[in-house]
Amino acid sequence: MNFVGLIIASIMASAVPLILASCGELITERSGVLNLGVEGMMIIGAISGFALMTVTGSLIIAVFGAMLAGVLISTIFAFLTQTLITNHVATGLALTIFGIGISAMIGKNFVGIPGKDFPVLFEGLKDTIPLLSPILFGHSIVFYFAFALPFITSYFLKKTKIGLIVRAVGDSPESASNQGINVRLVRYACILYGGAMCGLAGAYLSMIYTPQWIENMTGGRGWIALALVVFSTWNPIKILIGAMIFGGLTIIQFHMQAIGVRIPVQFLTALPYIVTIIVLVVISRDSRKIRLSTPSSLGKSFYKDN
Repeated sequence: MNFVGLIIASIMASAVPLILASCGELITERSGVLNLGVEGMMIIGAISGFALMTVTGSLIIAVFGAMLAGVLISTIFAFLTQTLITNHVATGLALTIFGIGISAMIGKNFVGIPGKDFPVLFEGLKDTIPLLSPILFGHSIVFYFAFALPFITSYFLKKTKIGLIVRAVGDSPESASNQGINVRLVRYACILYGGAMCGLAGAYLSMIYTPQWIENMTGGRGWIALALVVFSTWNPIKILIGAMIFGGLTIIQFHMQAIGVRIPVQFLTALPYIVTIIVLVVISRDSRKIRLSTPSSLGKSFYKDN
């Protein structure tokens, strides 16, 4: 029973960076901004967190430093798209390329350096409840935060005044502006929040999930996170389900490689991405629902003539 629990816990751990990045991007897109730079922000967060952990020895500084790095790089995107009114898609792609390049340059000094053990919570309870103990106990605080985040995000968007403002800005920035809402400020805040969550997702990868620096270690998870947001129809709870599917497939392909399944390793590595996209497409075939759920101004620049 505990073995099954360990497998489920491994799947959940693999889903954490996707949940964090997707929920951050969801808030960004709910404000009407399409940021395709998720992969770049995640990889910057990964190298920033690992570098700060190695240099300072402080895990707290490393985690918050990674989030700050995500905020700083997302500020570039926000300035370009909201102040200079550049194209969202082109700017986001440039952000990803920039992030991958910068992380490779900084990371060459940290290759081969082992990471530190990240503290876990409730470790003494890991053997108390058959099956459930490995799932519920002995994980980092980032793990628990990630699985609470979709529910927090859903509550924020549906039940709070600020969440309703974010949705209003995403659906009709002109109407929101006419009601006295500072559209640019709201979008700036949502972009920076998305950057912080992507930075945290990257830090989780390099400091907790695989405690070492590996170039391009995000491995396309930023693109999966973007797909999760769209195919979940901007529903945080569905993001959780999609992330678990990807995590399960990731763990399965690792086990298939370990037992020597006679399938090319390249195909096994690509399997989680292929199947996740197929599943997400199948469960989101209702184009009408996607159309109704999509923020009306997504990817569209807003300019108020003063």
